[in-house]
Amino acid sequence: MIENLSELERQRRESLTEIINLGIDPYPAELFPVNTTAAEITAKYSKEENNFQEVTIAGRIMTRRIMGNATFAVIQDSSDRLQIYIRRDDICPGEDKTLYNTVFKKLLDLGDIIGVTGYMFTTQTGESTLHVTSLKVLCKSLRPLPVVKEKDGETYDAFADPELRYRQRYVDLIVNHQVKDTFIKRTKLTNSIREYLNTKGYLEVETPILQPLYGGAAARPFKTHHNTLDMTLYLRIANELYLKRLIVGGFDGVYEFAKDFRNEGMSRFHNPEFTQVELYVAYKDYNWMMDLVEEMVEKVAIDIHGTTEVQVGENLINFQRPWKRMTMYEAIQHFTGVDVSEMDETTMAAAARKMNIQIDGSMGRGKIIDEIFGETCEPHLIQPTFITDYPVEMSPLAKKHRSKPGLVERFEGICNGKEICNAFSELNDPIDQRKRFEEQLELGKRGDEEAMMLDEDFLRAIEFGMPPTAGLGIGIDRLAMIMTNSKSIQEVLFFPQMRPEKTEE
Repeated sequence: MIENLSELERQRRESLTEIINLGIDPYPAELFPVNTTAAEITAKYSKEENNFQEVTIAGRIMTRRIMGNATFAVIQDSSDRLQIYIRRDDICPGEDKTLYNTVFKKLLDLGDIIGVTGYMFTTQTGESTLHVTSLKVLCKSLRPLPVVKEKDGETYDAFADPELRYRQRYVDLIVNHQVKDTFIKRTKLTNSIREYLNTKGYLEVETPILQPLYGGAAARPFKTHHNTLDMTLYLRIANELYLKRLIVGGFDGVYEFAKDFRNEGMSRFHNPEFTQVELYVAYKDYNWMMDLVEEMVEKVAIDIHGTTEVQVGENLINFQRPWKRMTMYEAIQHFTGVDVSEMDETTMAAAARKMNIQIDGSMGRGKIIDEIFGETCEPHLIQPTFITDYPVEMSPLAKKHRSKPGLVERFEGICNGKEICNAFSELNDPIDQRKRFEEQLELGKRGDEEAMMLDEDFLRAIEFGMPPTAGLGIGIDRLAMIMTNSKSIQEVLFFPQMRPEKTEE
């Protein structure tokens, strides 16, 4: 591995050795007493008040301009960047000038982490700057950061290739400092939802990730093997069936932020590992849940942006209540001019082909409807919209509609052309649920790899009696894309799944 080092990496290792030979530990273990941040100084420093006169701060060297016995540099901590001024005689008050002349000027590089103490002042050009009185090496970096370039007087970092950014997120966060803001907003999003649900009195719980049977969604699972039990296990595709077991057990409202896994295609909207929050509340229905979603997502937008309006690409999306509502059949007829509500599977397949939608023999009526809707309707739904009342074939876990035969009480929230949530009046009739599972088994025999399995333990649970329940799943990654104006799901995941890295022979 050492033989493959670049010349810059070799030079840094040589500098590391020289630093050690000078008796300086380049990776000290003791605490460094940071007492402020770059962001706090930027926000609060005042030349008139002459504050921040005893500053201790640490950060990574991002730029420096050496002028003989003095240097202007910029360091970056977790919050922001700060200009510092280092004078040789201030950090080397005695005869020995090694720390400045040799260590700082020759052996330290951009990307190295230092700790400094000093006082704030304002330069003649009006820049707030930390005058350094002491300096300590905290970490010597062995790889150079991407080269900083300048154009039209602006500096920018050359680390822009998406694959490199996602694969080396640690470098992305260093040199593209604005990337941090995306993930800070993502955390605000989950905190906002959690705060809302906790205020309602619902209990946050945890359910198994490794499951003997996968269920709760139509998806292809990841499969593994447990050696001690000598049994096949699946990474969960959803946590729905376990949360419903808790409703059976007597909880009135439970939710979970869940990592789920689906062994399917990857795109800018799909990652095999993703996050969703699922909520189940007893004695409620899907109409009640629509109101809750409107209220909660409106709150999320306000908590993150201070307004219900969010700019997403060219679209200004407004999450203010109430949202538009359309049934699935109404949406398809509105965008295609075709009424599919009374079509059987054969007629619907023919209609789909006329719309140039690819289907195959493994698809039942429900899957065909889903394909038609996804291709012809979903991309046009930019403002938050609830699509309601789905065909029963599409929703094996939803309760049949109370007044519309052949439909179920289900809605999806669509925004910016993509689904962000899915909800039901949950099916609690164990006889009907068994029949739906059996129909899914038949679809599986036809080759549908996303068909659900029959879960006898779940059926046993609801045979003990599950109260009328409303259930909801919100895709956190999709919602984060909207709330952060991100074009791909990879932008809102710290470490998205990637193909194996190509290595040179």
